[in-house]
Amino acid sequence: MPPELRAVLAAQGGVATSAQILSHLSRRGLQRLLRTRELVKIFPNIYSAGEADPWTRLRGLDLRCGEPVAACLGTAAAMFGFDTEDVTDLHVLNPQGCLLRDQPGLTVHRRDGAPLTVENGRLLTTPAWTAVEVARALRRPRALATLDAALRSLTCDRAELRAAALAQAGRRGIVTVRELIELARSEAESPMESEARLVMVDGGLPEPELQYKIFDRDGRLWRVDFAWPDLRVVVEYDGFDWHSSPEDLRRDRQKRAALEEIDWRVMSIVGDDVRRHPDVMLRRIDALLTRAAAA
Repeated sequence: MPPELRAVLAAQGGVATSAQILSHLSRRGLQRLLRTRELVKIFPNIYSAGEADPWTRLRGLDLRCGEPVAACLGTAAAMFGFDTEDVTDLHVLNPQGCLLRDQPGLTVHRRDGAPLTVENGRLLTTPAWTAVEVARALRRPRALATLDAALRSLTCDRAELRAAALAQAGRRGIVTVRELIELARSEAESPMESEARLVMVDGGLPEPELQYKIFDRDGRLWRVDFAWPDLRVVVEYDGFDWHSSPEDLRRDRQKRAALEEIDWRVMSIVGDDVRRHPDVMLRRIDALLTRAAAA
């Protein structure tokens, strides 16, 4: 690649137009760099230096439109650090001076009045607005996971979520989101923990404390997913994607043994318990709490 073209790409955040490239390369040279993936076509007449991450693809949209393009929904959530849905498509607001259309990997939205902020030089819908807007489109368990994650990211607080929900009054799904905002907790550390907690709350169980800290007999500190400290009951969510190494399994067993040694009752749950057999999970947790209260 000619150094002059490298300089253009570097100055524009890794993207260039076809006209800019062809001012330094022949068409045959462009095709050669495309074959070797030194250049990748990301939008019509827009290329990136190598594979493009979401930030680079957005810079490509800026170049294509001739003005900054604002990210929204799952793309904005990912950039704030609270995307729970593994969004891969770019979600953007249509800029005023350019008509963008949906295409594979790009979804364009028209959200007049959506509040914007700047994060790392990128226009985004504000964190609270983004969290509420994403949550409105999800099932209740995943909506709570998004709201929990938004609070955990520290990009917004509960008051800002309430204000964003008020600003989106009348839109589909907003009633459910308003209710879930009051249940959202920054302590929840994974989407499945959020889903499990919602099952517990919907099932009428006392709301547990999250990420509760317990010292064992040797002074070692353990954190547990769900705890009812007055009853000395713990429920741990075992996600096999997070507990797959021998060291993880060893630590889980050590934790359980250490807690049981100081008279805590410990129960483990998995994804199937939460999603496929919630009634059974509720019955077992309720029985454990009842036995602990009677002891």
